[in-house]
Amino acid sequence: MRTGETELRDWMVRALDGDARAYARLLEALVPRLRAFFRRRMRGQDDDIEDLLQETLIALHSRRMTYDPARSFTGWLYAIARYKMIDHFRRQGRTVPIDGLEDSFSIDSFEDEVGANLDTDALLATIPDKQARAIRATRIDGLSTAEAAAREGMGESDVKVSTHRGLKALAARVREALK
Repeated sequence: MRTGETELRDWMVRALDGDARAYARLLEALVPRLRAFFRRRMRGQDDDIEDLLQETLIALHSRRMTYDPARSFTGWLYAIARYKMIDHFRRQGRTVPIDGLEDSFSIDSFEDEVGANLDTDALLATIPDKQARAIRATRIDGLSTAEAAAREGMGESDVKVSTHRGLKALAARVREALK
């Protein structure tokens, strides 16, 4: 089950108050989120993605006291992740523009991303859990069918069928809502 902004923020606040279990839960929940975040932006660079994931978690730990609980936790988290990615590109001497990346640096896009996550969670809650998990794993978290099958304890064909049926059901719900 994917955690939402409220739960992540709660774990962070509790972690700041010294709750080690909440901090462990927070970090466990952030790993797939951050991995998917970097995967969407750095296709085919798996070693770099894992390095950035670790750098981001270390930065989160070292800067945790700067988090303001009155603000979006995921906005704060993704800001750290974006800066780590920028540093990575600088170290590589990368000067080629990265399509769409400049849009992800604005504060508005943080809020949009948080809102989109909340909308996605609400929409996925309207379909069977198995379909929602398959869609989340393959379409949102960026896992391959084989990786999603292993993570969700399903067969690969079951992941494909569940994803297809779930997307079809979601499309019907969206079409109905737009009427």
